[in-house]
Formats: sequence, structure tokens, C-alpha cells
Amino acid sequence: MTNVSRSNTALIVTDDLMFGHSVAEGLRHSNLFADVFRDLAHALSKCAGQIPDLIILNRSGGGESPVNDLVDLRAKGDFPIIIIGHDGDDADVKIACLENGADDYLKAPFDIRELAARIEIISRRNRDSQIDIPRKPPSGKWLFGGWELRLRSRQLRDPTGALVPLTNGEYSLLVAFLEAAQKPLTREQLLQATRIHEDIVDRSIDVQILRLRRKLEEDARSPELIKTARGVGYVLNTPAERA
Repeated sequence: MTNVSRSNTALIVTDDLMFGHSVAEGLRHSNLFADVFRDLAHALSKCAGQIPDLIILNRSGGGESPVNDLVDLRAKGDFPIIIIGHDGDDADVKIACLENGADDYLKAPFDIRELAARIEIISRRNRDSQIDIPRKPPSGKWLFGGWELRLRSRQLRDPTGALVPLTNGEYSLLVAFLEAAQKPLTREQLLQATRIHEDIVDRSIDVQILRLRRKLEEDARSPELIKTARGVGYVLNTPAERA
């Protein structure tokens, strides 16, 4: 979204309106204000061209994953998103949410004061980033093994020229490999490059590597581009050229 202003409230999107109104009422005690909506389309139409300060996304029934909603939201703009998880969610759900653009993940039931604190941390982080000197997005491209990664548009094209979509996490991971082509990188280095939240264990990097391999390799079980560096981590096994 471009040429739009910020709204003055958060949006709670939930299929459990009683839960949503309870959260909104609790946040008011911390001077945080939120409107409650049953679906994303209704919530975003309320913004009328403005970027919401925050979206709290909750899917309580039917085992529905929030990842599709996250992808849709990230296509519409860059605003903070908190996912409310539930007891049935496993670690993969949390990891998938963070990989696909969520700023935070909090499992219900929770203390409303913790949610308020997390919102304040995200808001402070955004305020701090807004006073930084604006930087132009990187230009140029990386060429490796017949592949091409365009930096300004974040487009990855395979050797035939076909576009291969990348999540934010996959893009950051690939750039880290390209900047250190043919040099082994530890899991900790890769975690820092993808900016995964500190409470996610380093095994989550293995999940991201597997997903990136599935997009880059003919056979992800026998990779040629991204190889395992035993005792270290992973290595991009081909030269890379910045053009």
C-alpha cells in the first residue's frame, strides 16, 4: 500500500466475537483501543485506505491455519500483526506464522497485560525505525548456478526465467547464503539473518532450509546448491556474482 496514512486503532480479526470483545475491553484498561471484526475483508474496508496500527488475528475453530490470512495481509501493506494461537497448535504453526510475516505469536489463554506489553514493544520498535535515516532498497541482482535474485523487487527466477515466489524468511536466508557463497554458515548466523524471534529454537532453521531447498533443488533430499556442512551448519555450494 502506498500514499496512505496510519489509522488510530488496532483491528482484532476473530471468528469468536465474544473472545474479541473481551480482548478489546481488556486492552482499554491499558489505554489501547481496538475494533473487532469477524473477517479480514470487513476489517480492512474499515480502514478506508489507511494502514492499521496493528492487526490481532485469531482463528479459534476448525483447525484453520492463519498462514493464508498472513500472506493476504502482507500483500496489502507493512503493518504489525500479532497471531493468537491455541492449545491445539504445535511448534510448526508458530514457526510458519513467524516465517510468513507475523511480528509476534501469543498462545491463548494469556494474561491481557502480556498482550498489552507485546503491543507496546512492537509499537516502540516501529517508532524507533521511523526516525532512522531512510535507506533506498538495495539494487542490482545476484547470479548463482543459473538462478537470478533481483534485490529491489525481491524476485527469484530459475534458470528458465520462471518466477519462484519467496517468503520474507526465505528471501533473507537466500541473501545470507549469497553474501557468503561457498563459506559454511552456522545455524546461529542464519537465525540472525532471518530475524526469527529469540524464543524460537535453532531447529527452526532446518525447517526454513528444507523449504528453500524445495524451491531451489531438483531433489530436496539430495541437494546440490545448499549443502549441509557437517558440524557447522549449511553452505551455498556454488559461486555467486553481484551484478
